[in-house]
Amino acid sequence: MRTEPYAVDRDAVHEQLLDGFGTVRILPVDPHADLDVIHGWVSGERARFWGMNGLSRQQVLETYLHLDSLDTHHAFLAVKDGEPAALFQSYEPGADRVSECYDVRDGDIGVHLLIAPAGAGGGRPGWSSALLTAFTTYLLIGLDRRRVVVEPDARNTKAIDRLIRQGFVPESLIVLPEIDLPEVYLPEKPAQLAFLTRERAFAGGFPPRR
Repeated sequence: MRTEPYAVDRDAVHEQLLDGFGTVRILPVDPHADLDVIHGWVSGERARFWGMNGLSRQQVLETYLHLDSLDTHHAFLAVKDGEPAALFQSYEPGADRVSECYDVRDGDIGVHLLIAPAGAGGGRPGWSSALLTAFTTYLLIGLDRRRVVVEPDARNTKAIDRLIRQGFVPESLIVLPEIDLPEVYLPEKPAQLAFLTRERAFAGGFPPRR
C-alpha cells in the first residue's frame, strides 16, 4: 500500500492549483514505473473506446515504450493531490492520421484523454472539467499552442458531451483511416472532430505562466 504521494520524486511539466478541486501535477509517463496504473485503467470496460481492452501488461508496456520513442506523440499522467487521476496523450496532428481528415493549422495540438475510475473522493461534479482545465492550460499556455484538436470515437457520446461542456466546438464527423504498421495497429474509427481555441478556453482571462 502506497504511503506517500504518487511519483513525488518526479518532475512535473505542469502543476496547477484549481480552486475547490486540488493540485494537479502533469507528469511524463514512465512506461515501466506507471505500467500497473495504466494497464489497470486501459483494460477496464469503461475504457473500451481507448482501444486497448484485452492487451496484456507486456503489450501495454511495449505500446508506451514505442510512444516514448517518438518526438511527435507524448503520454502524460495527471496526479491529483498525490493520486493518479487521468492519462492523456498529446500529438502533432500533422504527424497523425487525423491530418488526412482536416486541414492542420500552425499551432494545433491533438489530445486523447482517459479519466481514471472514480476513487475515494472522486466522481463528484466538476471532476472531469477540472482535469481538462489542467490539460488545456498546459497545452495552450505551457506549450504556447493556439488550438486543441480532439477526435473521440463518434459512439462515445458521453465523452463528446463532456468536451462540448468544456468549450470544445464540434465540427464534422470523420473516419480515421486504419493504420497497420509493424510497431502499431489502429483500426478505422468513426470520430467527432472538435476544437478548442486559446481564446475560447480562457475567455475570462489567461492564467499566469508557470
